[in-house]
Amino acid sequence: MKSNKIRIAVFASGSGSNAERFFEHFKHSPLAEIALVCSNRQDAYVLERARNHRLPTYTFTNKQLQESQDVLLKLQEEKIDLIVLAGFLRLIPSYLIEAFPNSIVNIHPALLPKWGGKGMWGIHVHEAVVKAKELQSGITIHYVNGRYDEGDIIYQTSCALTEHDSPAEVAAKVLRLEHEHYPKVVEQLIREKYKE
Repeated sequence: MKSNKIRIAVFASGSGSNAERFFEHFKHSPLAEIALVCSNRQDAYVLERARNHRLPTYTFTNKQLQESQDVLLKLQEEKIDLIVLAGFLRLIPSYLIEAFPNSIVNIHPALLPKWGGKGMWGIHVHEAVVKAKELQSGITIHYVNGRYDEGDIIYQTSCALTEHDSPAEVAAKVLRLEHEHYPKVVEQLIREKYKE
């Protein structure tokens, strides 16, 4: 194991309830630390959550992400080892994927490869699952490549649905899985990836 803690950057675009689970999970971890919280929205509530945990934040525009090296330079400056996407709604550009090979992780609120791809995020995913009369949904934690929701799968788990579940009820069931499993799976990944 590296002598220093693994430094994680959390990327989020919205409220950051998953990000908050990471802040709590790694607060006293000897293994890893949340070193930076990044957002492409100045008004994202995740930034408030980060400040409440006294974590450093960094915001950037979508143009900066796509057309400059600003984000990469900041991550390098902060000596980031691993990027965790927690409700980050932009496609990660190829230069970042190349700089962090197999070191960018995302969670998707459905069982991939179904219900993935562009436009499949948040309530849109759960509406599609309900419309298809699926009797289970779940989460998929996966590596990020250059296409939405197509990276190698790290972990999946499911929950039972009923034919009467609304998209909001499916969302609540899936969110419970996200909160329970995402930080633990990333911790296990770190143990496997960075052990000597």
